[in-house]
Amino acid sequence: MPSPDLLGRRLLFFTGKGGVGKSTITAAMALLAAEHGKRVLVIEVDAKGNITDRFESRPVGFSPREVYPGVFALAMDTEASLREYLKLNLRVPIVGRLGPLARVLDFVATAAPGVKEVLTIGKVCWEVREALEGRADWDLVVVDAAATGHIISQLGAPEAIRELVAVGPVRSQTEWMTDILDDPALTALNVVATPEEMPVEETIDLVGRAREEIDVPLGAVIVNRVLPELFTHADEEAFDALCEPGPAEVLSGRAGSGVTAVIDGARLAVSLRRTRATHLSRLRNEVDLPMLYVPYLFSRTHGLRETRMVAEALSNELGL
Repeated sequence: MPSPDLLGRRLLFFTGKGGVGKSTITAAMALLAAEHGKRVLVIEVDAKGNITDRFESRPVGFSPREVYPGVFALAMDTEASLREYLKLNLRVPIVGRLGPLARVLDFVATAAPGVKEVLTIGKVCWEVREALEGRADWDLVVVDAAATGHIISQLGAPEAIRELVAVGPVRSQTEWMTDILDDPALTALNVVATPEEMPVEETIDLVGRAREEIDVPLGAVIVNRVLPELFTHADEEAFDALCEPGPAEVLSGRAGSGVTAVIDGARLAVSLRRTRATHLSRLRNEVDLPMLYVPYLFSRTHGLRETRMVAEALSNELGL
């Protein structure tokens, strides 16, 4: 399957099970786009404040700030998003904190699921629309989106509210959001996974649900932390022979007692690689989407060096 033209879109969502490296992949894609001359806005939906760690920059707020040349970032804030919505759409001047109005929002959101989600997605789509209409400088908006368990309801919120409201400003304001979200020339939902049982299971389930429940076009599955095939079956036979009492004693005498530990480590690497290969094979068989592979980097930090390495891997996979 040919590599998708992700950098040709205007809006890229990245979702995935917690712990698979979704934020790192999001940051790397933003970095890659910036290195190809694009001006990028990164939106962190869950507002953990750690997307900027990938650029070795301090945390950001609701206002975009440059965290790397050509890369700007903002963190979602429900109250700030509501303030902006009221100001832009209802022309309501807001001074200070929302206070009771924010509590009303919480009540309405409980009674009518989708209200908070549409504020989040509305902010994302608004940034894209502003760019499309020449009022913002973004060539690409990249979203570190909700995890697999919440992304469907989040992306489906504008359509759900549009179906509930027959006429009026709320319906018209959600219509333009769905126009952006459902356009395959503009938008792609991408799933980050690792070659392990639970992430693969959640990815297969998510792709199936996305195709059934929402109209947001799917882009690619990015498989993170792929272990290389370091040894062949012939190598394993050699390891087995070296572990026999005679050869092992000779090796230990010449190279020290650590030889056995090295061989055991090699066997573990082979076992992990082949176990993950089984899960990877299932993912390829059950998900009809382009796959991009990012190698296991064995890095302890999440700084700019790692982001650059992942961006380089993505560049190679995309044929850039």
